[in-house]
Amino acid sequence: MNGRIFLLGDDIDTDQLAPGQYMKGGLDMLAAHCLESVRPEFAETVKPGDVIVAGKNFGMGSSREQAAEALKHLGLAGVVARSFAGIFYRNALNLGLPVLVTDALDGIADGDAVALDPAKGELRLTEKKRTVRLEPLPDNLRPMLADGGLVPHLKKRFAAERAKEAGA
Repeated sequence: MNGRIFLLGDDIDTDQLAPGQYMKGGLDMLAAHCLESVRPEFAETVKPGDVIVAGKNFGMGSSREQAAEALKHLGLAGVVARSFAGIFYRNALNLGLPVLVTDALDGIADGDAVALDPAKGELRLTEKKRTVRLEPLPDNLRPMLADGGLVPHLKKRFAAERAKEAGA
């Protein structure tokens, strides 16, 4: 899926992704205020297939999974950053939101046309005809991400185990 880049800096925290004052309003309201403190137009202009590219320590702060959930709800293809806070990284993958690491961010600009391929570990800058290599996801997490996150992955796995037991 093709999109464009929203370029952000270092230390984007979960309060910026999922502002606390909107937590009781549900996911639609929370997502509508995602990143408004650093990119006021973000929630209104992000489209399915868009990618956040950020610096170090993306998702730092509280352990609220709503931070990753808001990004997924807005249709983001994924987040590419120099590094992620550990809890955010795992929350995102558990929810089926691709989060990939690279240090090769030079020459990437806000608004660049992009295609993210998590399975291949590539961020393709389509107009610049350049491919940025991303660190591959660990082998044990790839199937979970391909299935849409932890819950769909476990449902699929348990259904396959039940089918195998029924046929045995």
